[in-house]
Amino acid sequence: MRVSKRRAQPGRQIYLLFAAPGLTLFLAFWLLPMLRLVEVGASGPSGAAAYLAVLTNHHYFMSLLSTLLLSAAVTVATLLIASLVGLFLQRNRFPGKAILLSMLTFPLAFPGVVVGFMVIMLAGRQGLIGVVSNWLFRDAWVFAYSLGGLFLGYLYFSIPRVILTVMAAAEKLDPALEEAARSLGANPLRIFTDVVMPALSPALISSGAICFATSVGAFGTAFTLATNIDVLPMAIYNEFTSYANFSMAAALSIVLGAVTWLVLAVARSWSGSAAGAAA
Repeated sequence: MRVSKRRAQPGRQIYLLFAAPGLTLFLAFWLLPMLRLVEVGASGPSGAAAYLAVLTNHHYFMSLLSTLLLSAAVTVATLLIASLVGLFLQRNRFPGKAILLSMLTFPLAFPGVVVGFMVIMLAGRQGLIGVVSNWLFRDAWVFAYSLGGLFLGYLYFSIPRVILTVMAAAEKLDPALEEAARSLGANPLRIFTDVVMPALSPALISSGAICFATSVGAFGTAFTLATNIDVLPMAIYNEFTSYANFSMAAALSIVLGAVTWLVLAVARSWSGSAAGAAA
C-alpha cells in the first residue's frame, strides 16, 4: 500500500501543474479584480452602506426592480417561443430547414449595439412599425426607446440560444416513452405536459437562468436605446462616467453580480432536482 501511495504522488503533482494556468487566470482575472471592486465599493462617503443603496435609494431601487421584471418577462417569453420552435425543428424534416435554422441563430453573431440598432430600425421614429401604423391609423407607434424596445431587443438576442438548447435536449428524448403514453390512451396535450416537458425541464431551467442573467447584465442594447430606459446597468454606467462616483458604481456592480449569481445558483439546484424527477 505504501508503494502505491508513493507512485500516486507524482501523478498528483502533474495534475497540480495542469491546474496552475487555470488557477493563475482565476486569481489574476477574477478574484483579485473582484476583491478590488469590493474595496472600491466600500471606499465612498457612506462606506459599506453603499451596498444597501440599491434598497434605500428610490432611484437605484426602481432601476433594480425594472431590470428584474424586464429580465423575468424576457425569460418567460423566450422559453415559450423557443420551446415550441425548438421542438418543431427537431422533430420535423422539410426543405430549407438548415437555412431556416441558420437564420434563426444568426443573431448570435450580433453584439448588443447592433441588436439595439435593429430595434430602432423596426420600432424607432423612422422605423417600419411607425411607418405602417402611421399609414393605417395616422399615428406612428414608436417604442424602441422604452422598456418595450429593450424587451424586444433582449428577446431577439435570447431566443436563438434557447432554441439550440431545446433542440439538443429534445434529441435525447426516448420516443418509447411517448409511444407508451400514446398506447395507454393519452392525448397529445397530455403527452406533452406529462412526458415531454418533464424531460425538457432541466434544459429549460438552465437555459432560462442564463437568459435571465444575460438580460440582467446586458448593456450594449440598453445603451443604444437609452432615451427612456432606466435599468441598473445604465445606472452603473452613469455613476461611473457622468458623475465619476466610482464607489457607488462598484457597489451597484457587486449587487448586480450577486443577484445574478443567486439566480444561477438556484437554477442549478432546480435543474438537478428536475433531472432527478424526470429520471
